[in-house]
Amino acid sequence: MSALPRITPITPVGLTKTGCEDRPILRERGQREVFCGLTGIIWLHRKIQDAFFLVVGSRTCAHLIQSAAGVMIFAEPRFATAIIDERDLAGLADCNAELDRVVTRLIERRPDIRLLFLVGSCPSEVIKLDLSRAASRLSKSFAPQVRVLNYSGSGIETTFTQGEDACLAAMVPEMPTRDAGSAAHLVVVGALADVVEDQMQRLFVGLGIEDVQFFPPRHAAELAAIGPQTRFLLAQPFLADTARALEARGAKRLAAPFPLGVEGTSNWLGAAARAFDVPAERIEAAIAPARDRARRALGRYRPSLEGKRIFFFPDSQLEIPLARFLSREMGMQLIEVGTPYLHRQHLAEELALLPEDCQLSEGQHVDNQLERCRAAQPDLVVCGLGLANPLEAEGMTTKWAIELVFTPIQGFDQAADLAELFVRPLERRLRLVA
Repeated sequence: MSALPRITPITPVGLTKTGCEDRPILRERGQREVFCGLTGIIWLHRKIQDAFFLVVGSRTCAHLIQSAAGVMIFAEPRFATAIIDERDLAGLADCNAELDRVVTRLIERRPDIRLLFLVGSCPSEVIKLDLSRAASRLSKSFAPQVRVLNYSGSGIETTFTQGEDACLAAMVPEMPTRDAGSAAHLVVVGALADVVEDQMQRLFVGLGIEDVQFFPPRHAAELAAIGPQTRFLLAQPFLADTARALEARGAKRLAAPFPLGVEGTSNWLGAAARAFDVPAERIEAAIAPARDRARRALGRYRPSLEGKRIFFFPDSQLEIPLARFLSREMGMQLIEVGTPYLHRQHLAEELALLPEDCQLSEGQHVDNQLERCRAAQPDLVVCGLGLANPLEAEGMTTKWAIELVFTPIQGFDQAADLAELFVRPLERRLRLVA
């Protein structure tokens, strides 16, 4: 078992320009292969426990959500699809009247709903159905029992994780206003599994930061109040619109890497601690036990990944933080790291930690990227479901990118689970060729 390398935390005075954050990026524009933003409903409906997601779309939208969520026939999920059919498209029915009827029936059947999202889709956007106005009208009708909001889950110009970004951005105007004279407080932004949220909460308490709230909350009525004394940490790298909406309300983003792996989690927590003037000794005392335990756990997986070459197709926007983790903590070689969109400001700390010879690409041109991947013949390819089977048929080993979004991977206690997700396909390949 090889030892993990010593990781130097980012200092509070800033970053030196030693990574690839200033290097030109290969920008790809062409055919794309990605899920749509409706996919975000799968984890969001589990997170906000009294919310309901009503997709206004086609039968294709309904099949996507049902198959992706894997809902059992006797379960009662908190999402559904109001299907736009031929009568709606032909103008033979009043779409708004039909939508009002569906929503009324839904709320009568499910009195536990406190927050209802009308989720736009490609079909609803093509026929120019104004869901924003519909949400406002319905919210007035069902207030104060139910709030109705809307956001777009269309996949026309987006990648699938932007569904969460659009959903959270739609919730920001509903967040209460915090008095400007109140004490500073922290909001963690991004959907985290409940077990991860609980772990993070304990670590923040250990740091002495007790006024911490998570967004989205577990219940719709628990929205954090926002004001000039709000400091927020992004838990996910794909929340650009949400961050912009929070900043417009006076909140301040704390710059930090994302909490993936030991290094990312340490520096993410450290950014919060420094913002709240926590002494260095207390930071060390609070995070050392979990950090050291995570490092030992990672040691089991490093021999399987060290020296292996990896290629990332653009898919989830998690690619750059994942690449940083695999390169610095697992010793993998980065051939190319593709991401659908690159937000330089939010990813500045991550970019500074990538090796200088790392090839970054933004956007997608599937044919060009496939050619580069085939030429490189990497040990592991991280890609979407649509590319995985064809590449496996060509003899490559693949990892489904979407699994990295569905699985709890943030924080110290999940660091080894994250590493194991990349070890499994390599071990599967070894068993197949044995």
